[in-house]
Amino acid sequence: MTPSSAPITLASVEAFAYRVPLRHPIKVSFGTFRDRPMVLVRVVDTDGAVGWGEAWCNWPAVGAEHRARLVNDFSERLVGQRLTHPAQAFEQLTRQLEVLVLQTLEIGPIAQAVAGIDIAVWDLFARKAGLPLNRFMGGAERARVPVYATGINPDEPEAFAAARRAEGHRAFKLKTGFGHERDLRNLRAMREAIGPDDELCCDANQVLDVEEAIAFGRDIEPLRLSWFEEPIRVDAPLEHWRRLARACSTPLAGGENLQGAQFDAACDDGVLQVIQPDVTKWGGITGNLRVARAAVAARRRYCPHFFGGGVSLLASLHLLAAAGGSGRLEFDCHPNPGREAVVGDLLPVAEGSVPVPAGPGLGALPDLGALRAYRTWPL
Repeated sequence: MTPSSAPITLASVEAFAYRVPLRHPIKVSFGTFRDRPMVLVRVVDTDGAVGWGEAWCNWPAVGAEHRARLVNDFSERLVGQRLTHPAQAFEQLTRQLEVLVLQTLEIGPIAQAVAGIDIAVWDLFARKAGLPLNRFMGGAERARVPVYATGINPDEPEAFAAARRAEGHRAFKLKTGFGHERDLRNLRAMREAIGPDDELCCDANQVLDVEEAIAFGRDIEPLRLSWFEEPIRVDAPLEHWRRLARACSTPLAGGENLQGAQFDAACDDGVLQVIQPDVTKWGGITGNLRVARAAVAARRRYCPHFFGGGVSLLASLHLLAAAGGSGRLEFDCHPNPGREAVVGDLLPVAEGSVPVPAGPGLGALPDLGALRAYRTWPL
């Protein structure tokens, strides 16, 4: 339950798309990031109060502007609406757009646009209540949350990890899926670089078949990884996932590509020991708060997925702080003005954790002036 708050009436809902060029591309098993896109969502109520959200838009390369346009298209369904609870917008839009999803088969972009709106509405409610978002969600007061460094490329990752460790990180995730021997070499080098006590995990982004995953899982057992993320396709038969779980001692992780009731099945079955929904990809705060609490109650490790801009980082942080448990926040260590123009120096890493912002709502506002040069829509 969230603290009680006064109803709001929305006066506007709008989105903005940005793209930040990358000097050094970021490699994953299914492709390469050559820029960092971001879609910000702004909602304003009839009192002039503002809330901010973010919609997932990493892929395909043309996806950011499309999602921003979807948000603006959906705005007519919300402007003038009186909301008595922040979840109301998510529930209303999800119900109203069911047929549109069937008509277009665009389940992802539509869900991501709705998620961005939902985050913004929660931020608005929390700001008007004068509470940090995690406290507005009903979470216990929490000063810090643990993080892990992510987005580590397969090219000499041990050097990148050692540099991040010097900055205060104590947990690291390597991108794998680039070949058995190369991946194994990289993980061994990273373990040597960070030492025996820091957390180490890997993410194959669904590229292995079950036999390849079992072979790799057995070879990494001496490295004591905290988890093996999305080793096989998320739609692989459940028996394949169970075979992998039985064959490997490393906990299996996933969730960024699940939605809705799929999370219930994941928690109930127990194959996934680490649950990783993405707040901007499906569900927003409304959907992810329920998933996070269910995961912690089922004694799973809730580690929200993140690879976006500053609003999604803060929303993920507040969800983890509200849910509790032993999870870590995914923390992108690559330079990204789209993140820094929101977060700034608000989240300094020290001994593997960052502070929970104490300001109302997300705890920060986007610096639109700093982002102006990167805006692609509307021009």
